[in-house]
Amino acid sequence: MPIGSSSNENSESDRPDSEALSLPSFVAGSGTLDRLVDTARDYARAAASDNTLKAYAKDWAHFARWCRMKGTEPLPPSPEMIGLYLADLASGSGPSPARSVSTIDRRLSGLAWNYAQRGFALDRKNRHIATVLAGIKRKHARPPVQKEAILAENILAMVATLPYDLRGLRDRAILLVGYTGGLRRSEIVSLDVHKDDTPDSGGWIEILEKGALLTLNAKTGWREVEIGRGSSDQTCPVRALEQWLHFAKIDFGPVFVGTSRDGKRASETRLNDKHVARLIKRTVLDAGIRSELPEKERLALFSGHSLRAGLASSAEVDERYVQKQLGHASAEMTRRYQRRRDRFRVNLTKAAGL
Repeated sequence: MPIGSSSNENSESDRPDSEALSLPSFVAGSGTLDRLVDTARDYARAAASDNTLKAYAKDWAHFARWCRMKGTEPLPPSPEMIGLYLADLASGSGPSPARSVSTIDRRLSGLAWNYAQRGFALDRKNRHIATVLAGIKRKHARPPVQKEAILAENILAMVATLPYDLRGLRDRAILLVGYTGGLRRSEIVSLDVHKDDTPDSGGWIEILEKGALLTLNAKTGWREVEIGRGSSDQTCPVRALEQWLHFAKIDFGPVFVGTSRDGKRASETRLNDKHVARLIKRTVLDAGIRSELPEKERLALFSGHSLRAGLASSAEVDERYVQKQLGHASAEMTRRYQRRRDRFRVNLTKAAGL
């Protein structure tokens, strides 16, 4: 996948991993070796998600364009120039607005990844980079702007707005499974019915007597997510999933697919994760959630992450179970998703005898 947005950025040294991988110059090519090069390139493309690769591509294109506007080249990496680039991003000099600390951090990660694919090592601890970034964080860092959690009463109101046609059954299953599983929107749409149904699968489902078991190929490796059956058929995520699969006649391939124009037949095309974001925003509006706010503000409050934050905030269980369901490596990350919790449940002041 070429990185860059202009013809000037398509030189051999600008190409990322999928193009840069090739045979050593001292090895004669052959049909077998050439096929292995193609296979290696396919694996290299699978090293990160499509969304991550797209973001890294934009990061590289932006930095390469900035370098050439300054009369220099992006290769080889120059810590001095990268430090100036970060300062430019933070200060918002020129026509571009100042970027947030999280965006600058992400841009730097994108550059490090791109350099690595081109055979260069970017030392983020170099003083020209590290001290500038530390100063940016000290001066401009703010608490992250969090999306609002979709709580239990919200998700019930949202699914109540959906009809019981084929699209409604699908979207109801998406919302309930995504909510109770604490899933990312990319994890929802990447599910297959069985293991190895499709090459682009991100996991599969197994429906059991007591619930559904999801096996996901997540950022941190394979993990299992258990979704138990609900207290009523109307709000049970497993029942919603069973109904969708039954009426859509899906027994192989992607779980969540598009439907025909008349809404009577399921297609074989996997949904894009943007469908989940649009679905959440549409049902939030239809359910009248936060209706005291203007529509634009209401739409900005909710996203795919609202489902994960909602589960973390609503589930009245030990924190470690929520952490496992969300697939977080630390309890601190889980707490970032909890919009409401008993922050003083453990009182260390009294525990210390004061």
